[in-house]
Amino acid sequence: MGPHSSSGFYVSRVVALLLAGLAAVLLLALAVLAALYGHCARVPPSELYDRGGPHAAPSPPGRQEPARTPKPGPTLETEVAPTPRNWRPPGPWDQLRLPPWLVPLHYELELWPRLRPEELSAPALRFTGRVNITVRCIAATARLLLHSLFLDCESAEVRGPLSPDAGDATVGRVLVDEVWFALDMQYMVLELGEALQPGSRYELQLSFSGPVYQDTREGLFLNLYTDQGERRALLASQMEPTFARNVFPCFDEPALKATFNITVIHHPSYVALSNMPKLGQSEKEDVNGSKWTVTTFHTTPHMPTYLAAFAICDYEHVSRTERGKEIRIWARKEAIAAGNADFALNITGPIFSFLEDLFNISYPLPKTDIIALPTFDNRAMENWGLLMFDESLLLLQPNDKLTEKKTVISYIVSHEIGHQWFGNLVTMNWWNNIWLNEGFASYFEFGVINYFNPKLPRNEIFFSNILHGVLREDHALVSRAVSMKVENFTETNEINELFDLFTYNKGASLARMLSSFLNEKIFISALKSYLETFSYSNAEQDDLWRHFQMAIDDQSKILLPATVKSIMDSWTHQSGFPVITLNVSTGVMKQEPFYLGKVKNQTLLTHNDTWIVPILWIKNGTTQSLVWLDKSSKVFPEMQVSDSDHDWVILNLNMTGYYRVNYDKFGWKKLNQQLEKDPKAIPVIHRLQLVDDAFSLSKNSYIEIETALDLTKYLAEEDEIIVWHAVLVNLVTRDLVSDVNNHDIYPLLKRYLLKRLISIWNTYSTIIRENVATLQDDYLALISLEKLFGTACWLGLEDCLQLSRDLFRNWMNHPENEIPYPIKNVILCYGIALGNDKEWDFLLNIYNNKTKEEERIQLAYAMSCSKDPWILNRYMEYAITTSPFTFNETNIIEAVAASEVGRYVAKDFLINNWQAVSERYGAQSLVTLLYVIGRTISTDLQILELQQFCSNMLEEHQRLTVQAKLQTIKNENLKNKERSARIAAWLQKNT
Repeated sequence: MGPHSSSGFYVSRVVALLLAGLAAVLLLALAVLAALYGHCARVPPSELYDRGGPHAAPSPPGRQEPARTPKPGPTLETEVAPTPRNWRPPGPWDQLRLPPWLVPLHYELELWPRLRPEELSAPALRFTGRVNITVRCIAATARLLLHSLFLDCESAEVRGPLSPDAGDATVGRVLVDEVWFALDMQYMVLELGEALQPGSRYELQLSFSGPVYQDTREGLFLNLYTDQGERRALLASQMEPTFARNVFPCFDEPALKATFNITVIHHPSYVALSNMPKLGQSEKEDVNGSKWTVTTFHTTPHMPTYLAAFAICDYEHVSRTERGKEIRIWARKEAIAAGNADFALNITGPIFSFLEDLFNISYPLPKTDIIALPTFDNRAMENWGLLMFDESLLLLQPNDKLTEKKTVISYIVSHEIGHQWFGNLVTMNWWNNIWLNEGFASYFEFGVINYFNPKLPRNEIFFSNILHGVLREDHALVSRAVSMKVENFTETNEINELFDLFTYNKGASLARMLSSFLNEKIFISALKSYLETFSYSNAEQDDLWRHFQMAIDDQSKILLPATVKSIMDSWTHQSGFPVITLNVSTGVMKQEPFYLGKVKNQTLLTHNDTWIVPILWIKNGTTQSLVWLDKSSKVFPEMQVSDSDHDWVILNLNMTGYYRVNYDKFGWKKLNQQLEKDPKAIPVIHRLQLVDDAFSLSKNSYIEIETALDLTKYLAEEDEIIVWHAVLVNLVTRDLVSDVNNHDIYPLLKRYLLKRLISIWNTYSTIIRENVATLQDDYLALISLEKLFGTACWLGLEDCLQLSRDLFRNWMNHPENEIPYPIKNVILCYGIALGNDKEWDFLLNIYNNKTKEEERIQLAYAMSCSKDPWILNRYMEYAITTSPFTFNETNIIEAVAASEVGRYVAKDFLINNWQAVSERYGAQSLVTLLYVIGRTISTDLQILELQQFCSNMLEEHQRLTVQAKLQTIKNENLKNKERSARIAAWLQKNT
């Protein structure tokens, strides 16, 4: 697929003069004047962004163009206009990858953002900069390409060739005829008067300016925040994957590593941070006489542009020394004073030391700064020497004790520190193998945390945090392999899309599988060799496999059925994963691709390759020898089971393999019998696996739903909340809850589940009532309790409803008695549902006094739980009038329509208020609301009724979209009705 329509321009002197002449003759109009200043066209790319027409470039995010004053000096009048791609010659600027003509060696970079503490409300903050890039010429060329986006070029010079014997002394200067921008591929192009010579070094000297972003966290961006009661600002950078080009012209590809000398000019009241320690400071005056501080930093190691980092802030820090190297955590002054950064500081040093010892490679930088940004879109970034975190992922508040926050911070800090080796020290050659960075950093975060917390249930947490989510999304027809071919990429935005569940979670799962079929010693030995060999350099996926193969070849204990490359390529180069089916009567094992909704005739759904599958397994509770399924089908006589009561087999030991497991009916029956007889004989991770695999396979037509339901009979004996969580997530689904009015399944499900749930309920309700603090280190309980309590209350368990009343009223009367965080959503919702306007008004008052968006969203949804139509109507009236309440965090009408009572109230409300709703939330919100209101439709008559209802609300194209979507909803609901009917029949039989 070719690149999208052009958004760049190409101007030569000849073409410009011809265009000017033609315009004068044909249009009898004045030519548009543009100045060429120095060697740069004095029409910066930013002035092209607002040009109209089919080939106009998009406006840069958040850009407000200031008025420009022409610079004095000699000019050449010419007409400069954006030109479509088919008006300019084809060339390397049409390609996503840079041509291999130049290799950057060193950057001298100076940035000067005009941030002043007294001018925080300035509408358009900008920065200026200079960069001198030392390059080596590889192939003769009179045209230079480097990356630049939304930057205005002020001047461009090329010095050289540089003398190898006299430092950077030059023997010449190369004339720059023109500078132009190919915006679709984000290039700055320098047209030279003569060709650069292969083998020689040159220095590109560029001056530029650009915008500081306020609405997006890309490039150089602004954070506005409050600290100690005052409004303040900071600047920070985010370069990965392709945003360095938004900050300075550069060779913005991961393999083009170089060293950096960075200088930041800033207001004296701010601190400047970068990758390396401060080298020195001086003072300079601007043209207005204002004084600025010039901070220089030591030279970085060889690194890619995406790791260059800067921050300018008015922060405090805490620090400690680990193995002679300083670690500092920077945050808002009030957060530092409150000790919110102490937890992160105390774990950071030991994590660095653990990974240094594990890989036997020292962290190469002399310091580490970690900065907590008020707004960073819930992200973190591993910049070498200056790690950046959204403060919600780094700072631990006193009231976070009963949340999973402490564990989450530990994992994320471990992940980013893991990148100091996987990504920073050794970098993938290009973005198609970004999983080599993110997959291994994600894998090692679990190894690190388990080392420091050996009692944590490692396998269950990996399943909950990593494996469960990606297995739910991955399938044979997803167009996304972990490792992609470079030629598959044609646009820059495709690189940004790689930072997804497959890169992180599937990558980590494949690393874990590789470790499991080797052993920890060989796994770490191979990684040590890989990291040592490619330090300060770049690697391909095949380079990693080669080092694993070397480790395998150096020993004789582990025997593989194929090379490491053949085995792992079968997982990284194709999408999806296999379903492994074992017939325990015959020992026949087969593999097939997992599809969302298997059909009997699978001929249209082709999937060319098989996987080379490692099968770790247990028989009757005893771990067996590793076997391999390296073809579509194979016989394993040792896996046959008899009719004996104690004979059973489970494949995929500890769920280390990236696949789902199915059994013949006899195999499932044997496992079900074992669960009913002695569930503890089957490890927790495998009780979790059996439930999750069985319900997923039944949902997608690999097995009958009754087979999955049979596995729940033993649940009265299940005391592990994470297993209960898996059952409830799969059984008490949103579809099922929405379908209550159409089936008699609810009373059957209530009777069946409450009988089995009462024991686990009693355990945790007692803890909530008597000693809730004991949960603070129970991560699995913290992430599972909300589903358990929500289900118990939905099923009408009186003790759950009473506990909700008690906790809510106790909080009303004594606001210092906070509702326990793990169940706060449930208690807030049922407190409102079981209460009246007194409880609702109380919550509204709390909402109005909250400032954190997360808390306001939580309260806004809780207020939609009321079962009183007049309260819900008043709520929606408040929302569309917005006064005196804002309700800007979420669409209140949608929140109300999501409940059973609210669906009808919201529908009636729309009849008279649809125009106000459209004005408040946008015309598209009406479309979304209709999907919410119509979520239970199952007949064409219901679709027709809803279409008539909304006919005067929507435009014609919206009506067609809604009709198609409602048909899809109807078809899904009909399938769910069949499934629900079978569940009801099974419950009737087993209750």
